[in-house]
Amino acid sequence: MNYSEKVSGKLNALLEKNNDAEKGYKYAAENAKDPQLKAFFSERAQERYDFSHELETEIRDFGENPDKGSSLAGDAHRTWMNLKSSLSSNKDEAAMEEAVRGEQVAADEYEDVLKDPNIPPTTANLLLKQKNGIVAALNKLKSMEI
Repeated sequence: MNYSEKVSGKLNALLEKNNDAEKGYKYAAENAKDPQLKAFFSERAQERYDFSHELETEIRDFGENPDKGSSLAGDAHRTWMNLKSSLSSNKDEAAMEEAVRGEQVAADEYEDVLKDPNIPPTTANLLLKQKNGIVAALNKLKSMEI
């Protein structure tokens, strides 16, 4: 596997996770009762859509093809969110808890890729910007009261 395949492989993994997050946030926005939370989830879905397109461009810049679709793990997580929400008396709170968990995992995944010394500086800047957006959303989510 050559250099560009290695880097694009890591970016494709993040792309897949962003596609998963976008779908999860759309689902959460559709099912949230609290207007503030609904708006927050919708904004996050759009942010993750934008992140995905930025990653696709970066992957193409390495001469590779972006993967499409979502992961099996993401599909399983959405199923878990559906089940947890359906059993919870406070569905908004359950969705918030799952979003916090998901954002923490996402921030860690970005951090792992950023630790790779082979990631070019321009790519690292993009990933750091996206990771900072995820951390900001996580902090906002933790501070929200519904």
